[in-house]
Amino acid sequence: MSDLRGRTALITGAGDGIGRAIAHRYAKAGANVVVAELNSVTGNHVVEELRTDYGANAEFVAADVTDHAQVLRMVEVATDTYGGVDILVNNAWGGGTFRKAENKTDEEMQHGLDMNVWAGFWAMKAVFPHMKARRWGRIINLCSINGVNAYTGTLEYNVSKEALRAMTRTVAREWAEHQITANVLCPAAMTTALMDLLKQSPDLATGAQTPPMGRIGDPDKDIAGVALFLASEDAGFMTGNTLFLDGGTHINGGGWDVELPD
Repeated sequence: MSDLRGRTALITGAGDGIGRAIAHRYAKAGANVVVAELNSVTGNHVVEELRTDYGANAEFVAADVTDHAQVLRMVEVATDTYGGVDILVNNAWGGGTFRKAENKTDEEMQHGLDMNVWAGFWAMKAVFPHMKARRWGRIINLCSINGVNAYTGTLEYNVSKEALRAMTRTVAREWAEHQITANVLCPAAMTTALMDLLKQSPDLATGAQTPPMGRIGDPDKDIAGVALFLASEDAGFMTGNTLFLDGGTHINGGGWDVELPD
């Protein structure tokens, strides 16, 4: 399962958090890794880590995934450097606000759609010809328990992540004949995005969102290994699925219950 030699993975938002953890796990398994990241400092740092720690083939490409041209460019870099894209991980997220639905703005809603729906659509469409030609492909989209459980305060995030989840299931059905799999991970892990959210809500920071297992997940320990499985040969007959990596939070719809200001 851990052998990705000869495969090329393109990971968005790979400069920190879950994206970085997946990049490390894939590089350790022998994959060529393209780190697509808005922050050039963190992106280049991850590339140096992959080269130093594993002797991996790794490249950085600056990418704002809300810009169609930059999404096409990151796929072009992967193709020019390694001959194509075998594994696509749509992970990037640009942060959001924490407040009631009636206080959300059109701009905030558009941000969610741009980061998740359009970015995911553009990236999947761009890698499809390479995967179709090889009759092999793995698409892994990072969604969220927030949307599944309809958590309060994060409307644009919930809506756009659930739209991405529906898109994943649709392409899984349509592209199955080409031996391309498409699956969703819904993690609950301590990431930069979660830490930013906790700063906006002291109630969450004091434990209002605690999974049944009693802890928030770790990107390296709890998330990256499952992403490796989905990218492997062993997952070749698994498609259109949502995997909840949330310590059991999804089981009975549990989640945060905090008061939001009017």
